[in-house]
This record gives sequence, structure tokens and C-alpha cells, in this order.
Amino acid sequence: MNHLFEKKILICGAGTLGGNLAETLGRTGFKKLMVIDQDIVEEKNLPVQPYFRFDIGYPKVKALSQNLFQAAGAEITGIHYTLTEGNGDKWIQSADLVLDAFDSHASRKAVKKICKKLNIPCLHIGISPYGYGEIIWNEGYSVPPDLKEDPCEQALSRPLVLLITAVAAESILRYFQNGEKENRSITLKDFAVLPLL
Repeated sequence: MNHLFEKKILICGAGTLGGNLAETLGRTGFKKLMVIDQDIVEEKNLPVQPYFRFDIGYPKVKALSQNLFQAAGAEITGIHYTLTEGNGDKWIQSADLVLDAFDSHASRKAVKKICKKLNIPCLHIGISPYGYGEIIWNEGYSVPPDLKEDPCEQALSRPLVLLITAVAAESILRYFQNGEKENRSITLKDFAVLPLL
């Protein structure tokens, strides 16, 4: 199974979903992670994203790379850049898998289009303002419109975010192990915790 961890994964977005997913994959043992994002760490990010107060003002990709190296020895290539339809080919073409965790319609549309053109598998990870998350492969993905408010910044969104990233990580392992591409919807309401008998 060690060969799985040599796969090149490009994570598009280092915010709530992308940052937490990068942390999960880095701590799991994936060795060839690239993360692309244009944002810097802000104080409002701290409750739901894997950053610290001393990261405020730094590019998210730089802070994420440093924090994961210190925590788990994971080496992440951080790309502080704005990915667009016009420049994304050079980042996407070398990946074995692309994970789209961007938070804008234009960015998600660019990733979807480039991955389809280059025939690179892509898994889109998102959270809705209605309390559920989705993990959808490129073939069945429709790019959602931009939202007025970021659902990742809602009160108590972190438990759902961590559940979404855990399910996404498991989907990534299944894909690399046997090519399985299963779309999933995740809600805390439907999540069952059963008592031991």
C-alpha cells in the first residue's frame, strides 16, 4: 500500500475544506502533496481552518506547509497563486488526482474544465449552507453559484467539515486502491452513532 502515498495530489484551495484535507492526507502519509491558493491567513479563519494566531498575515500555503512539516514531517509544495482557466494547465497536468476545494464559482469552473480537457481525475469537495457536504467526481459535478455567505464560517461548522474531509480522504484511498469513484453526501443529522450492545 506504500505506493499509494507516492501519488501526486493537487489540492485546489487551502481554506476550510482544502486546508483540513491537506492536513488529513499529510498526516496519513501522502508524500507528494501540492496545495494552490492565493489567500493569506486571517483571524476569522482560525476557528475552522488548521492555522494558528502566529500564521495571521502569511500565505495560507506557506503556513500550511510549515505547520504540517513540524507536526508530522509532511512535505507539501505550497503554490501561492491564483489558478485560472488560462494558467491552470501547468499545475494540473502533473497531478495523478486533483481535489477541488475552492470557494468560488469561477475557480471551481476552471478546475472542472481543465481536468476534463487533460483527462485528469478530479474530486470536488463542498459544503452547503443547509448543513450538508458533498464529494462529487468531475463526471457528475455541476458548479454551484457563488454564495453570499461562506457556509464554512457558520457556528459549529467544524464538526461537519472534519467529517467531510474524513470521508473525502477515504474516497481518495478507495480511488487509488481500486479506481472506485463514488459520489457522496454527508450530513451530521443522518450520521449514526450506535450504542455498543
